[in-house]
Amino acid sequence: MPIQAQELNSPITPTWCSGCGNFSILTSLKKVLTELDIDFKDVVVLFGIGCSGNMADFIKVNGFHALHGRAVANAIGIKLANHRLKVIVTGGDGDLYGEGLNHLLAAARGNHDISVFVHNNERYSLTTGQSSPASKKGTKGKSTPEGVIEEAINPLALAISANASFVARAFAGHIQELSTLMKQAIEHEGFSLIDVLQPCPTFNKTQDMKWYLEHTRALKIDYDLADQAAALKRVLQKEPIELGLFYQEKRLAYHQELTQLQEKSLLEQFPLRQNLQAAISSFI
Repeated sequence: MPIQAQELNSPITPTWCSGCGNFSILTSLKKVLTELDIDFKDVVVLFGIGCSGNMADFIKVNGFHALHGRAVANAIGIKLANHRLKVIVTGGDGDLYGEGLNHLLAAARGNHDISVFVHNNERYSLTTGQSSPASKKGTKGKSTPEGVIEEAINPLALAISANASFVARAFAGHIQELSTLMKQAIEHEGFSLIDVLQPCPTFNKTQDMKWYLEHTRALKIDYDLADQAAALKRVLQKEPIELGLFYQEKRLAYHQELTQLQEKSLLEQFPLRQNLQAAISSFI
């Protein structure tokens, strides 16, 4: 039976700051899960650490609250154990572009069939606003009082060059557009990344809702979405910030290339009960 909206409701009220983009990202995710026509038991959502990771308390799903930067690694394990599941990762820019960047790029390179939604407010906001790898050069904060020296990373360019097969950017304030991209990402067979730009009203006063509305525009696709070079050139453009699906290529996902999983999932290949007495006795 498809997921019903009321099934996703948690008794815990969100504790995010008023005006935080996480509210609309949560709304979009709930909306998509009820539109996918899939059973509750067939979806797993993994959460990172940080403000976005607190979503684990605010939505009722089969989930896993991973260690800092490790949500993607755990998602790969879950997908390989039971590739019939829809596996979704939701985490912050500090979590997934900082501690977890190696796992993110490895998942993209392998084209693992997981969907990664990054809440990008360019800060480590739960720990009071330190700069993240996505913070712009010159950003001042508690960890960089004189301003960030490095240039900010370009997560879309990194994902495309690492051979992710679905790469997009969205804005948390555009719920319908974000929901559409989320649904496309989850239905896509292969690794999908959506960099979700979001305001942080507490620790990023500059890029508020008004700033994003003035500095973003919908992507006008005038190239083949499967053209990696064209997509890479487009995501490297800085202003205005374009929103939409930049790159999508249809190719086999990681688990689809494993002959061991052609007929049954790894989970189905193991007995529900295993007698370990003989193994235990050998150590006694």
